[in-house]
Amino acid sequence: MSKELDYLASRVIQRKMNRRSFLGRASALGLSATAAGTFLSTAANAAGPVMGGTIKIAVSGGSATDSLDPALSTNPTMATIIRMWAQPLLELSETGGLDPIIAEEFSASADAKTWTFKIRKGISFSNGQPVTAEDVLATLERHAGEESKSGALGILRGIKDMRVDNGDFVIELDTPNADLPYLLTDYHLMIQPNGGKDNPTAAIGTGPYMIKEHEAGVRTVFERNPHAWLDGMGYAESIEILPINDDTARMSAIQSGQVHIANRVPPKIAGLISRAPGVNVHTTAGPGHYVFIMHANTAPFDNKDLRMALKYGINRQEMVDKILFGYGSVGNDTPINASYPLFTETDQREYDPEKAAAHFKASGHEGSVLLRTSDNSFPGAPDAAALFQQSLKGAGIDLEIKREPNDGYWSEVWNNKPFCTSYWSGRATQDAMLSTAYLSTADWNDTRFFNEQFDQLLFAARAELNEATRTQMYADLSTILRDEGGLICPMFNDFIDATTDKVAGWGPSAGFDIMNNYAPAKLWLVG
Repeated sequence: MSKELDYLASRVIQRKMNRRSFLGRASALGLSATAAGTFLSTAANAAGPVMGGTIKIAVSGGSATDSLDPALSTNPTMATIIRMWAQPLLELSETGGLDPIIAEEFSASADAKTWTFKIRKGISFSNGQPVTAEDVLATLERHAGEESKSGALGILRGIKDMRVDNGDFVIELDTPNADLPYLLTDYHLMIQPNGGKDNPTAAIGTGPYMIKEHEAGVRTVFERNPHAWLDGMGYAESIEILPINDDTARMSAIQSGQVHIANRVPPKIAGLISRAPGVNVHTTAGPGHYVFIMHANTAPFDNKDLRMALKYGINRQEMVDKILFGYGSVGNDTPINASYPLFTETDQREYDPEKAAAHFKASGHEGSVLLRTSDNSFPGAPDAAALFQQSLKGAGIDLEIKREPNDGYWSEVWNNKPFCTSYWSGRATQDAMLSTAYLSTADWNDTRFFNEQFDQLLFAARAELNEATRTQMYADLSTILRDEGGLICPMFNDFIDATTDKVAGWGPSAGFDIMNNYAPAKLWLVG
């Protein structure tokens, strides 16, 4: 039977037999539909990539206000779109190390203050224009400029000088930073012709695809980039990305076969989705976290006692159990967990309604506290808000919940309103995460956390080359955030994605969900 199944599977992979016929023949041989599907998926992965066809993916987070400028990307839809047409200097490898992309080599001075990146020769942008070190320089200049609104602005602070030297790109820092190459994997820092200074939304890059059609928040269609150069991706002839923010609609799309890939499977139905015919669920632990963010400089959240009341008034374990359904772990009001190197455990904050009530009384605040939420902020966010509301009642605190529209949430609510639900995917290093969202000068400082002691310690940690000392510094930074900041982080989520058995090639990854947003480019069609 094994030889016949191997032969039938090879026919499907080569597209000489459809999947339905294969399942029928496998059933006649005594194999269940589930076992036959597993056999076919295993055979397809083993057989290797197949070229052609159109891969469709449903992704959350998209909005009609989205921009194709990588600097302004704020959600999974745009991060995935950008990955299709553009590439950074370096990228995270499957194991969390670094893969050379636009930069084929890099090196540092002994004090880690001067970094040199050898720019790859012989590659071109999708318009046929050769990639040069000058393009790299212009890209970093645009993101690091004084008027920049880039999401990567925070991690680029501390650059003393950038220049091109004999075709290499050189960065000089004010202070040493051993993490700099990891910081440059940030998905905003995609290399563009002249850095995107001429037209940042032109979507001209070095990625495996180029945009054929684009309607923000609705649909983006890609075709192969004739100048694509990197092996290991670009198998499908075309890619179609569909922003579907509603969880039910997105899961319906993957179950019905309307799409081949879907991100953010709601934890409460992940088990059910995994049992659906022809659907595979993939889970990956990581640095992603679901949060409630307060503007620490805006009334009433500029009152530390009120912030502490809310932090003690949340039941973290209940959140993990009832929102993540076990697909994650308890948070501690810091964005750093064991996914990061140099991590140190700090005392876990527990639900304590008595302490919450005492802090609330000390704050002098009267009346309710308004929290804004949306399904688009994270899966189950409105339910999480309701649990928070109930746990605060135990402390005598009234939480008012306002459910905002999904569309426009990331442009109108997040980073604008003083208390809302939100989501972070995490970053490659502790410095990257803290610099992006908690440094006083970071454009994405979404808790309006301005703390001089924190800033100074973060800069010092970058410059510290002794690993033990640096580890303690990061522990101290987490403690400052936990006790002084506007972040309530009750839980770290596993990434939960789904694919149909009509695609193959799923593998390990580091970074964000759906294979660090590369799944559409790295998977291939079978059957």
